[in-house]
Amino acid sequence: MKTIELNNGVNMPLLGYGVFQIPPAECEACVTNAIHAGYRLLDTAQAYFNEAEVGSAVAKSGIDRKEFFLVTKVWISNAGEARAAASIDASLEKLGTDYVDLLLIHQPFGDVFGTWRAM
Repeated sequence: MKTIELNNGVNMPLLGYGVFQIPPAECEACVTNAIHAGYRLLDTAQAYFNEAEVGSAVAKSGIDRKEFFLVTKVWISNAGEARAAASIDASLEKLGTDYVDLLLIHQPFGDVFGTWRAM
């Protein structure tokens, strides 16, 4: 899979697999199939309610975590420094990792600057 090198030396795949609207009960199997097909960029979000299933598929893949580019997003109800920090910790726990490669603010409403500080 082709990648683009970012300024920090990280390679980001040019093509990713998103899990928006994939029910949690189906998500792990879908992500597992995507991984087998060669996808290494996986895009989820707090609002999709399937971060744990994405993390489980990555963990069960047998592929080193460093080979994946994980993306998640802070949801609007978690805006603000304290709430965003707690929700980010929860996302990391659900994903089963101590870092994500790209963390986004899902919608720029509420205390965006507080959310940014937490990030």
